[in-house]
Amino acid sequence: MPRVIESVPNISEGRRLEVVQAAVDALASVPGVRVLDVQSDRDHNRSVISLAGDEKSLPDALLNLFDVALTRIDLRSHQGEHPRAGAVDVVPFIPIEGATTADCVALARQLGQAVAERFHLPVFLYEDAATAPHRRSLEDVRRGQFEGLAEKLRDPQWKPDFGPAVPHPSGGVAIIGARMPLIAYNINLGTADLEVAKRIARAIRHSGGGFRYVKAMGVMLEERKLAQVSINMTDYKKTPLHRVFEAVRSEAERYGVSVVGSEIVGLVPAQALIDAADHFLRLENFNPSQVLERKLRESD
Repeated sequence: MPRVIESVPNISEGRRLEVVQAAVDALASVPGVRVLDVQSDRDHNRSVISLAGDEKSLPDALLNLFDVALTRIDLRSHQGEHPRAGAVDVVPFIPIEGATTADCVALARQLGQAVAERFHLPVFLYEDAATAPHRRSLEDVRRGQFEGLAEKLRDPQWKPDFGPAVPHPSGGVAIIGARMPLIAYNINLGTADLEVAKRIARAIRHSGGGFRYVKAMGVMLEERKLAQVSINMTDYKKTPLHRVFEAVRSEAERYGVSVVGSEIVGLVPAQALIDAADHFLRLENFNPSQVLERKLRESD
């Protein structure tokens, strides 16, 4: 069985679509790589690109991405709602089919070393590829953002895994790792009060005493004048979408605020949506094999 590995690089550009397209073209130019999805957000000033390939094609494609991003993105003038420490901010490898977490850890280390050598860029390994417990969490590695990198890298505890111990002048650092599938899920509130979103995010995230597999922050969608609870769900099987949605809705009601919509950024496992439909529709004796498209695939 051929190995299928997903990678979801996040680049710090969501407004200049010509730059995003150049990045996508660079990825797609490598045989064996499929670009599955591209989502750009102007408020976050960030793009999330989902691609699939194998252990031979993905590193070449991602090196092309770094080449474009470090040429076209300058964090010294970058502004956006989403935290960022690099032009190519984060690159996870995710096992999908015929691959293991260990395979993805090896890929992360291979790419990290190549990026550091070719672009003189500091590289941190995170999640399952992390080399120390305090480097495992993405938010801990990114804390301080681009502006705080020079001071952070002077701390011996934050010596990069690869590359120089000084940030790239315009590209910052790269954070590369291996993890299981993650759902980027945002819930928009019917208010322009950012403090409400921040309080709700604090209530639902694990570090604030909330759900074990939830990371969340409050951000402002300036174009829509709405506050948003921006969420990363690291294990949808143990903390499902519908449970988080209901918690946010309940917390919002405390402030007299409604939920006006939600969105999924990038791709999502089908089972996560099936579980949400099962919950909200109160289905009885439902089996995922009843989904027509799934049944057709099973019968091929």
